[in-house]
Amino acid sequence: MGDVREPLRELTECGLPQALEVMGERWSFMILRASFNGLHHFEEFLSELGIARNILSNRLAKLVEHEILVRLPMAEDRRKIEYRLTEKGFDLLPAMIALRQWGQKYRAEVVENPVLVDEADRLPIGPVSILAHDGRVLDPEDLRLVERANVGQRADGSQAKAGSPVGRGAMTDLKAAKAQPA
Repeated sequence: MGDVREPLRELTECGLPQALEVMGERWSFMILRASFNGLHHFEEFLSELGIARNILSNRLAKLVEHEILVRLPMAEDRRKIEYRLTEKGFDLLPAMIALRQWGQKYRAEVVENPVLVDEADRLPIGPVSILAHDGRVLDPEDLRLVERANVGQRADGSQAKAGSPVGRGAMTDLKAAKAQPA
């Protein structure tokens, strides 16, 4: 990915080690998946996931501590607690879908059922992709690491501006796609 490498021993200079600190084990992902599937109560997680009570309690506390989930007393019985996804938690959905798709791609015996579809046409979603700032789908060979001071400086020395066309790659106009009626 270019001439510059990330400082791989430096754990504070990259978001990946920080994300793994919060989400880097199986049960946290399974609780998150259950939350995306509408589970909210400790007993629901316990019975649906088959997780040990102490592990569930520990993982829920960690997800709350890192503001992935929030603990809310139920209106009808304030002694009962619900766990709800926060905005930060919802922002993990693309990563969850990408991991799911990767698992399905490389484990041929996994037959997805139910199937994750687009609500508008009920057809399966496409693969999670890496998008450029202007919506172009990027391949691994399109990626480079550059020093922050050199962001926007092209290989030929010219300076790029946000929104200016690059002239290659498939374009996806995300705003226009969302605005189109079903």
